[in-house]
Amino acid sequence: MTIYEVAKRAGVSIATVSRALRGTGPVAARTREKVLQAVEELNFTPSRLGVSLAEGRHAANGIVFPDLAGPYYTEVLLGYEEVASELGRSVVILSTKGRTRVNDLVKDLAGRVDGMLIFGHTVPDPLVAELVRLGVRLVFISRDPLPGADTLRSENAGSAHALARHLTGHGYERFAFLGAPLTSRDDVDERWQGVRAALGGAIDAVDTRHYTVECGFEAAVKLLKGRGRPRAIVCSDDEVALGALLAAEELGLDVPGDVAVTGWDDIMAARHARPALTTVRQPMRELGARAARALDELITGVRDTPSNLILPTELVIRSSCGHHPQEART
Repeated sequence: MTIYEVAKRAGVSIATVSRALRGTGPVAARTREKVLQAVEELNFTPSRLGVSLAEGRHAANGIVFPDLAGPYYTEVLLGYEEVASELGRSVVILSTKGRTRVNDLVKDLAGRVDGMLIFGHTVPDPLVAELVRLGVRLVFISRDPLPGADTLRSENAGSAHALARHLTGHGYERFAFLGAPLTSRDDVDERWQGVRAALGGAIDAVDTRHYTVECGFEAAVKLLKGRGRPRAIVCSDDEVALGALLAAEELGLDVPGDVAVTGWDDIMAARHARPALTTVRQPMRELGARAARALDELITGVRDTPSNLILPTELVIRSSCGHHPQEART
């Protein structure tokens, strides 16, 4: 049995059958009864594909990320996929790393899904504006609010400031910030701005090229071997920080005795590193889960006005930043 046969038996359109079964739109009580009676008489089990076709939808969401490697993207994707699955939607993923003709790939994906989750500035602004004009439902993670789309991000500046003040409480005076090029208004740039606001001229930014353990290691080795070695290294994320820990070990330096190291994200490896990594915990899986629900609201018409949400973060103090004098008195 198909949704078309249910519609014929009930004397309604297939779109009405879909709305009645999914509860996604207004259906008169008498009409709903007719649909449910037809479903029972025909022993009909709705298929996801059939309902989607009846509604003019694909039952799929698109995700556009710059990369899929690393624990951050994994956690966000896990949170997103878990909710998308509950909502009966499949997920089509596009990673732009190493790809050419990204604009064409994104446009093609937009034509095959009901809406898209996009990370930061992975998609160029002119294309974003075009997608908004075309009515594509869009949700962004880690991006400032923009017209016509939902945005979700974690709080950065306040926690970065708190982290910097904690380090100055140790008595440290020379600092370095390890992170990829700070060229746009994204999460890492906000972390840098928050730290710099607290430390002023006592901190310099060091380019790591990418947010990876390998790049963090390479940048930290050069930094720690040079003149004016910093007393504390504030890293853009935990992977870069883990690279800095390995660099200190390679050079025979004690952490935190010779140099303190901090990260951001609180991935699983951060708590199991030796020394355990002081970091800022952000709700990565919750970001993905909330993004999936936000996109579903836009697709199903629950709301048509964009939402901009900032999730709280938390400073997590462990041993990689040293023993805090105030803590000794408490």
